[in-house]
Amino acid sequence: MVGLLGCIVPGLPGPPIAWFSLPILRLHSDPSVHPDSRVLLIYGIGVAVITVLDYYLPIWGTKRFGGTRAGKIGSIIGLVLGMVVPVFGPVTIIIGPFAGAVIGEILAGQSERTAWRSGIGSFLGFLGGTLIKFGVTILVIIKFVTLLI
Repeated sequence: MVGLLGCIVPGLPGPPIAWFSLPILRLHSDPSVHPDSRVLLIYGIGVAVITVLDYYLPIWGTKRFGGTRAGKIGSIIGLVLGMVVPVFGPVTIIIGPFAGAVIGEILAGQSERTAWRSGIGSFLGFLGGTLIKFGVTILVIIKFVTLLI
């Protein structure tokens, strides 16, 4: 459940936290609930890929929606600032990449239309990453529960 919370709360890596529940099952006294190494490896690789992808998707969204290099850099800066300076709680990490992309485009002299499109692309990339994190975390939770049953 902490893993699910980590899909929303900035700075709390949801999928990796959920994944760590699987090796912890090896501490269980009943060997029938121990996940095998193959399961740990497959889920671990999936979680690692999703964790990296989650940071990349806002940048990809910015580019996909016509953002320039300035919008991509702004999106990265907004994402980092949103994670380390949660002024408005979780909302900051949601608006950080969007605002960063828009501000980056405007500072680079792009049109307002380009700036907004870049920001929307960044936001949609962030939203996609969050949904993927939720999906992977749910899969890990399902595996955890099925091992216990």
